[in-house]
Amino acid sequence: MAQCLKRMIGELFSLGGRGFSPGAEQVNEWALAPEESFCIPPQAVQTVYLRSIKSLFFSRSVLTFAWLFLLLCTAPSALAWGCKGHQTVALIAERNLTPETRQFLDKLLTDNPPDPQLKRYCGSTHDLLADASTWPDDVRSDLKNGPWHYVNIPRGTPHGLIDSYCGNQGCVTKAIADQLAILKDKSADPHKRADAIRYIVHFVGDLHMPLHAITNNDEGGNCVPVRYFRRRPHEHHNSYTPNLHALWDTAIIERDMEGADPSEYADTLLQNFFAEIESWQHAGVHVDDWAWESYGIANTIVYPELAPPVPTQTPAPVHSCTDDNNIGERMLRLHIFAGEHYRQIAAPIVEERLAQAGVRLALILNAAAKPTD
Repeated sequence: MAQCLKRMIGELFSLGGRGFSPGAEQVNEWALAPEESFCIPPQAVQTVYLRSIKSLFFSRSVLTFAWLFLLLCTAPSALAWGCKGHQTVALIAERNLTPETRQFLDKLLTDNPPDPQLKRYCGSTHDLLADASTWPDDVRSDLKNGPWHYVNIPRGTPHGLIDSYCGNQGCVTKAIADQLAILKDKSADPHKRADAIRYIVHFVGDLHMPLHAITNNDEGGNCVPVRYFRRRPHEHHNSYTPNLHALWDTAIIERDMEGADPSEYADTLLQNFFAEIESWQHAGVHVDDWAWESYGIANTIVYPELAPPVPTQTPAPVHSCTDDNNIGERMLRLHIFAGEHYRQIAAPIVEERLAQAGVRLALILNAAAKPTD
């Protein structure tokens, strides 16, 4: 939040100092950047935000502008699929639950709601499962369980055991197994079981996002600056926007939704993949295989289809975009571009991964809700 505020106020003052008043195109670029870029507010206030920021820019009300950003710039980073994507996965799953499973989940979630004081980045929704789907990103910083959201398989790695890439702090495949065990344990604390539902709904979505199952020394694509259509990448405090991760979790999916809300989009995907759903259901639950699917997509499509293709890096420990001989700066110098050609390749993959995640999540939840002997 502080970095976001510092950048925007700094840019405002610097523009004013040069006697320049930002035009509508500049304001729109800042206000409508992808959610991960630096400071997109929750979707519930996005319309008010855009109108307000334009008014504030043109009225040059710097103090009010600063207050607005202090209020709204609380976006967490690296959210697989973003708000709408996770909610879509949950709603697809919901449409494939048995009545017994729906009753089981609804009771646990209703009786054990999230902390009402918790700031919900995506806002709250009336649908319990859709609301649950975004909660883990709201608590990941406080609980310091970020590694639960992904598994870092080095690019170029041959198929093998996922466990070898699951660090000491855990990974998404282990987190799904651990939370599933809590959910199935009737003697476990009810609140922990409700949280387990929230984690499972979210993590199955995360697992199907290709850049949550691979590393190219680039923080899951966050250190890969990309020019997306007309938007050129910007660097701020060693982070970049737009970046490859933001394209896949937010920009591509929201362009594909064409203004639909998650419920409508979920119905569209279920219709589009109607012929494939039965085969996904018959295949059963194979969490490690799903991770390798995501890895394969990232390794063979996400990186190679960019212009120019991103080269495979020699594996190295990376904790920021300045590591590995400044991986972010090296990627920036490649002048990577993704436009309509890339979008046409990526959008059908995004659609399929969201649909698969929802159908497979329903398999997990239906099995968990079955009474045990």
